[in-house]
Amino acid sequence: MQERPRLVVSRREFEAAVFDLDGVLTDTARIHAAVWKTVFDDFLRRRAAQEGVPFRPFDPAADYLAHVDGKPRLDGIRAFLGSRGISLPEGSPDDADDLDTVQNLARHKNRLVQGRLRTDATAEPGAAETMAAMRAAGIKVAVASSSANCAAVLEATGLDGLVDVRVDGIDAARLRLAGKPDPALFLEALDRLGVSPEKAVLFEDAIAGVAAGRRAGFCRVVGVDRGDHEEALRAHGADVVIANLAAVSVDPAT
Repeated sequence: MQERPRLVVSRREFEAAVFDLDGVLTDTARIHAAVWKTVFDDFLRRRAAQEGVPFRPFDPAADYLAHVDGKPRLDGIRAFLGSRGISLPEGSPDDADDLDTVQNLARHKNRLVQGRLRTDATAEPGAAETMAAMRAAGIKVAVASSSANCAAVLEATGLDGLVDVRVDGIDAARLRLAGKPDPALFLEALDRLGVSPEKAVLFEDAIAGVAAGRRAGFCRVVGVDRGDHEEALRAHGADVVIANLAAVSVDPAT
């Protein structure tokens, strides 16, 4: 793999930058992947025993990236189960704990992840410095994440004071915004900033998020890759791929 280039962002070119949260600003993608493995493996192991078939565990790399990463919780569950040919009742948030429903798996996952996000989440390299430099240069900063825990994670990592606009999973549910790869979440963030997509740059690590950014019409879509899916990010619309935000320089000239 060729050495990845550094990226220069200038106020002359961009009026706003939109960041995904997990895996871009914070290292929480690894936490989500680990918790999803616990939730799905519990379910898959129980189902395999009931049906008398071999247990095939959730892969926290391949399965997470292909089916869950960047998507709203319920969409990710449906996508992963569908990849295994499994269909569960939708259920409701009030389901008894012993029922196998989409809503129950989502509730179990959220319970497990909330504590870990508040105690284990840290900012990714270059995140705070890049956000601060952008705001100093007059580039507006938005965070757009399907996570309902977005506000808590930003506060826990100390990044909350560097954000002009936040659109998260709570907003998405309230406004009935479709999940990635639909661009609705990003377009809502840009609308709140008062900036058109043609004057904005997006930073995303999820395949679905990169595809959403391309559909939204961002001037530049930057893929963030931790070393496992650069080709997929480019194939789905990333203009450039970087390892983390430490590779970004901000040109203060206007």
